[in-house]
Amino acid sequence: MIKFIKRFFLVLFVIIFLFSAYAVISGKTYLFKAVWYNFAGIDDYKIFSNDTVNISLPQPWPVSVNFNKTNPPDELDKILKRLNTVAVVVIKNDSLFYEKYSGRYSDSSWSNSFSMAKSITSLLVGAAIKEGKIKSVDEPVGNYLAEFRQGLAANLKIKNLLTMSSGSDWDEAYANPLSITTEAYYGSNIYKTATRVKIVKEPGSLHDYKSGDTELLGLIVEKATGKSLSQYASEKLWQPLGAEHPALWSTDKKNGIEKAYCCFNSNARDFARIGQLMLDSGRWKGNPVIDMDYYRQSVTPCNIPDDSGMPCTYYGYQWWISPADSHIFYARGILGQYIIVIPSKKIVIVRLGHKRSDLRVNGLGEEVNSLITWGLTL
Repeated sequence: MIKFIKRFFLVLFVIIFLFSAYAVISGKTYLFKAVWYNFAGIDDYKIFSNDTVNISLPQPWPVSVNFNKTNPPDELDKILKRLNTVAVVVIKNDSLFYEKYSGRYSDSSWSNSFSMAKSITSLLVGAAIKEGKIKSVDEPVGNYLAEFRQGLAANLKIKNLLTMSSGSDWDEAYANPLSITTEAYYGSNIYKTATRVKIVKEPGSLHDYKSGDTELLGLIVEKATGKSLSQYASEKLWQPLGAEHPALWSTDKKNGIEKAYCCFNSNARDFARIGQLMLDSGRWKGNPVIDMDYYRQSVTPCNIPDDSGMPCTYYGYQWWISPADSHIFYARGILGQYIIVIPSKKIVIVRLGHKRSDLRVNGLGEEVNSLITWGLTL
């Protein structure tokens, strides 16, 4: 037994030594953080540096006379509990209609949005276009990022990034610690990580979901506006939308660059403002944040062939579109974070939590299907 224990610790030591040597020699020191934390969680803002998305004058949600008088159906409630849901908020007719929190989470708790941040970044692109800082979605990416001025990369347009059709070799692998996605999440030089991709397919020819496309959009917004994403989000979203609490946008290092594709941290009530903005066609209380044409394209299927060879009918400009009803659209995060917009019912639903169900057709899990079904009955 003693000999076995000694051998076990010797093997363990050798593995740790070789791993550490590889991480240091290859420059992939982010692997230490990736292995230590193992998998992403909704409280990851605590392990990253963050920039603050500031507020100005809060605009609290009006409370509906029917507030919390209608609860989710029993089957939906079971699904939400099983998936460790921490927040559900429903806005109906511009008012707070339903709200529930679990555990230590509340109406002011930060939670990582994960890929819901992609939809927020798209809004910032739209705001920059409206402001004239970006000329149009047809501008070459190379106008802003010098790394994309040669070869196939010279054909890459902002629209290709918005529709996830860049043709880059970005590896969207979450479980592989050596993938570029893991490096972007845990690494400390996201500019270098995002811009070192190669364009290997003709841009615009294949819809292929890649977080790197959104990160490039974030870099373009910074270059075009001369402001960090947090500063620009504060100016164009959080302040005019009357957010009640500052948000945190995680960065690659202190005073670094925001992770545009994943790491906007806020609470359910303030996330609902993004949904309400989109419900009102890119306007907040009549004031346009993005132009109408950009709004329409954001929630219109891009129809670019995906890897099945069929036109993509479920994705616009960084917004997902329900395959069952193209008038319903939503932002989505990897652990089942959702901002669901149902225009026909004037409803916005936000769900935050620790888990998601297995994705079914075009990314629709049972929780989002059930939330949409519930919303249509309200």
